[in-house]
Amino acid sequence: MKCVNCGTDNNLEERTANRGRCKNCNHVFAFDPKAGSTFTDVFFDRSLKMISNDNTLFFTNKQLVYSLEKRLRVKSSGNSPGACLGIGIFITVFLRLWIIGIPLSILGAIWGSVTQEFSSKTRKIYAAMVQFLGLFSMVGSIIYSLILVGSNEMKFGVFLIGIGVGLFLIYFGQRQRNRSNYRSQKFNIVTPEAVNNWLNRWTDINGYVEKMLPPPREESSNIEVSSDISAYSFDRVVVCESADIAQFLIANNFHFEHNCAVLSITGYPQSIFNTVMEMLRRNSDLRVYAFHNASPRGVGLLDRLRTSNNWFANSEVVIYDLGLFPRHIFSSKNMFALKSSESATAAKEMSAAIRESLSADEIAWLEAGNYVELESFSPRRLLRVVSRGIANSQSISRGGSWDGDEGGSLARSDDYYLYVSDSFG
Repeated sequence: MKCVNCGTDNNLEERTANRGRCKNCNHVFAFDPKAGSTFTDVFFDRSLKMISNDNTLFFTNKQLVYSLEKRLRVKSSGNSPGACLGIGIFITVFLRLWIIGIPLSILGAIWGSVTQEFSSKTRKIYAAMVQFLGLFSMVGSIIYSLILVGSNEMKFGVFLIGIGVGLFLIYFGQRQRNRSNYRSQKFNIVTPEAVNNWLNRWTDINGYVEKMLPPPREESSNIEVSSDISAYSFDRVVVCESADIAQFLIANNFHFEHNCAVLSITGYPQSIFNTVMEMLRRNSDLRVYAFHNASPRGVGLLDRLRTSNNWFANSEVVIYDLGLFPRHIFSSKNMFALKSSESATAAKEMSAAIRESLSADEIAWLEAGNYVELESFSPRRLLRVVSRGIANSQSISRGGSWDGDEGGSLARSDDYYLYVSDSFG
C-alpha cells in the first residue's frame, strides 16, 4: 500500500511493524483495508482530486457522497450478477455444459437488469443481454430439435420449451430496457455519516480538505453595499433551488466569470439578498436562469419565480429553465435516481400550473417517488451546464435556437417568456 505523503510502498508486515506508519517518512496511514477500511489512502486522495478537478474546483459534502458511492460501486461491480453471467458463459462455451451454463447466464443477466446497485445504463446492457440469450435460446432450440435423436414428441417438446423461454426473455429484456429509467437506485456502500467519519479521519492526519465547502451559513444581518455599487445592476441572475448549489457556484467564481448574480430561492446569501434583488429589478432586460433538482419542489421553481411578489410576478422578465427535469433522466444513460415516500407525496400535491409544464410520463415518474439531485453531478459538469445555458440564451438573442441543435421549448405569457431546455449539459 502506497503512502500518500512520499509514495513509498509498504506491505502489511512493514505497516504492522511500524504501527500503521510509513516505513520511509513515518506518515500515518488513515485507511488500511487490512484493518477493516473500505479503501486505501491513495483511493481517497484520488477521489478528492477527481471531484475537485485536481484541487481547482470547490465541491459540496453531498457531491463527495455521490462520487464515492459511484467509484466504490465500480470497484466492486465485478461481484454478483456479472460473476454469475461470466461463469455461465464460461461453462457454456468452454465446458459445453449447456444445461448448467445457459440457465446460469440467464440468471446473471436477469439479476443485473433489475438490481438497484447498477445505473440505468448498466441495467440496459444487462437487459440487452437477456434479449440476446432469448434469441439464442430460440435459435438453439430449433437447431437442437432438428439434430436430436429421438421421438417427434421429444423434439417438439424441446422446440416448444426453447421458443417459449426465448420469447419470454426477449419480452422481459425489452420491458426492463423500457423501465430502466423509471427505476431508482440506492446507496449500497456509502452513507453521509460514513463520509463524515472518513473526512474527520483524513483531516486529523492529512490536514484540512481545502476545496470542501462547509454548510451554507445563514446570516440575518445585511451587509451594507456602497451606493456606487448598488446603483448598477446585473444583466443575468441564476436562481438555484438550494442554498448549497448557490454557494457552490459562488465559491467557484461563476458570478465573476459570467457577470451575473447567483441567488437561491430560499434567500441565500442572506446578507446581500435584498440589495441584489433591488439591483435586479432595475434592469428591464434582465435574464433569469432557473437551476433545480428533478423533484416536485424543483420543477415548481419556475412557478414560484413567475408568480411570487418576492421574485418576478407581474414583470416582463425572460426566464430560462436549465433543468433538471424528469425528461432529462429519460434521455440519459447514467443519472443517479433516488426514491422516497416523501417525494411521492409531494408530487401528488403539485399544483395544476406545475403539472401543465410536465408530460404524463414525467408526472408518473415523480408520483412514483423518484427524484434526482443536482449534487449527484460532478462540479465540472454542473458548471458546464449553467455556462452552456447562458451561452445558448445569448444565441437566442442573436436569432438562434434554444439549446443549439438539441431543441427546446418556448412558452409565452402576458408577463414573461419562458425557455425550457430539452437537454441537460
